Amino acid sequence: MQGKSLGFTIFLLIVALLAAMSVFIVKETERAVLLRFGEIVKPDIEPGLHFKWPFVNSVKTFDGRILTVDVRPENFLTVEKKGVEVDWYAKWKIADVDKFYTATNGEERRAQGLLSQRINTGLRNQFGERTLNEVISGERDELMTELRDQINGIAQREFGIDVVDVRVKQIDLPPTVSGAVYSRMQTERQREAAEHRSQGRELAEGIRADADRQQIIIAAEAYREAERTRGEGDAVAAAVYASAFNKDPEFYAFTRSLKAYQATFSNKSDILLLDPDGDFFRYMNDSRGK
Repeated sequence: MQGKSLGFTIFLLIVALLAAMSVFIVKETERAVLLRFGEIVKPDIEPGLHFKWPFVNSVKTFDGRILTVDVRPENFLTVEKKGVEVDWYAKWKIADVDKFYTATNGEERRAQGLLSQRINTGLRNQFGERTLNEVISGERDELMTELRDQINGIAQREFGIDVVDVRVKQIDLPPTVSGAVYSRMQTERQREAAEHRSQGRELAEGIRADADRQQIIIAAEAYREAERTRGEGDAVAAAVYASAFNKDPEFYAFTRSLKAYQATFSNKSDILLLDPDGDFFRYMNDSRGK
């Protein structure tokens, strides 16, 4: 009786073990393939609970999130045969699980090694087509975009990997090259500054000349308006004088003579030599001016 109980217990344990070996779970952050004696039978298993045949099927899971390749800096030559030390990194994720497993046997380190080789080759080619100034400042973003598109096509085709981004963290120059590069950059900035100053002076001269021309035009127009106003005022004054003179010519002549006397004898040191019988003294000799 005890032997039967022990056998039934062992049977239950075997059934539980087989049931546990028949169930597997794929997480949301994972990609998985189902194998049958090492051959892929289901290349991309959806997240969730799944079943398999014990001892016949096996499951390989991989990290489905965006991963980073960060390697040691490499030395590259520019088109001028000048060496630079480039520190870069790349972001990638699995795009085709079947192709990824076939190319790398599902090993993440191997995938990163293959990808870093392709990126190093691409960087060497890109740097070899550009000058030192271009890779440092001028065409750095363009270089990264071209390299990412190029490597992404190769990685998808060969490894089932989607290259999200490739970035250069730092470019170090040898001491023999740094001085020449900084001198060239300084010369370039000085040339640009001189161009800006020249353009500024040219613009200032144009503004100054236009202001001078506007000043002359405004002054001429103001002088013309003043002369016109003065002429109109003189005409009005002459008309008033004429009107007053016509009303009483004798009184007008008398007041003008008084003003003349006042202006002439305003200073005690003034000396005037005139004929007493002249017109100037007509009102002094006769109050009626006869």
